[in-house]
Amino acid sequence: MNTLRSSQNLILKPSDNKRLASLCGKFDEHLKEIEYRLNITISNRSNHFRITGEPSSISIGSSVLHSLFKLTETERVDLENVHVCLQEFSMKENLISEGKKPSEKTMDFQIHTPRKLIIPRGKNQKRYLSNIKEYDLVFGIGPAGTGKTYLAVASAIDAIESQKVRRIILVRPAVEAGERLGFLPGDMSQKVDPYLRPIYDALYDMLGFNRVNNLLNQNVIEIAPLAFMRGRSLNESFVILDEAQNTSVAQMKMFLTRIGFGSSTVVTGDITQIDLPQEQESGLKHAIKILKNIKNVVFTNFDSNDVIRHELVHKIIKAYETNDDN
Repeated sequence: MNTLRSSQNLILKPSDNKRLASLCGKFDEHLKEIEYRLNITISNRSNHFRITGEPSSISIGSSVLHSLFKLTETERVDLENVHVCLQEFSMKENLISEGKKPSEKTMDFQIHTPRKLIIPRGKNQKRYLSNIKEYDLVFGIGPAGTGKTYLAVASAIDAIESQKVRRIILVRPAVEAGERLGFLPGDMSQKVDPYLRPIYDALYDMLGFNRVNNLLNQNVIEIAPLAFMRGRSLNESFVILDEAQNTSVAQMKMFLTRIGFGSSTVVTGDITQIDLPQEQESGLKHAIKILKNIKNVVFTNFDSNDVIRHELVHKIIKAYETNDDN
């Protein structure tokens, strides 16, 4: 059966060669990625573009080009931006085809950090940010690449910038080192740094290297291995426990009872990636069971549709989810 194909002309203004180069990418790699993902062809001369393909794919392609070109006003476009835009507009198109109306409330959930604007992608990310703003204790549960940690860090920076809290505390169980950090070289920060690299990457992305280091030196941002949290009360703090699936039940209880006045706490984890001994119950899985009916404790669940990484990662996670269901 022949598939209906058509063409659409598109003019992006203003005609700025630097912005157009950022949009298209080196050797047109961004355009090629859009073509591959949507099964369309894109030709252009300066700011005049022509998109050929199925009507629904043309619609998505046009929206992606417009969105990415607007992004070039404030930052340089990379392949991650392309992937995120493709995913967002494909999801919107799917909702429309199913007779559902996409949410137009994205502006309500945007976070302005010193270096970039953070925009949630999809309903689960929007719900997650909304929950973090509204509740004292929020769990973000799902596979890698869904934005659980990144959005938690963005929310923490927003809280510091708006002076809602006095410090950010980043916590992670160093299960790979058996939490015996005393045997590792360096001070506490240096010992736990390798295990907090994803959080550091997010901080540098949103605040810049120098600002992050200044805040670390002033103890506004604090690095704390989970084993060192015992006996503390965390008041006026934004606390993030990352990789919580690798906590024991006792560790999770200890951590959750540290929550102080005027604090926000976000716990992130992936219950399909537990590194504990097989006979040991995950503190995250246990918390899900016993805290689900407690007021002001909310859970946001992510799945493969929320993955903001390479398209291949999305397919791999989907394959494992399907296998686990069988």
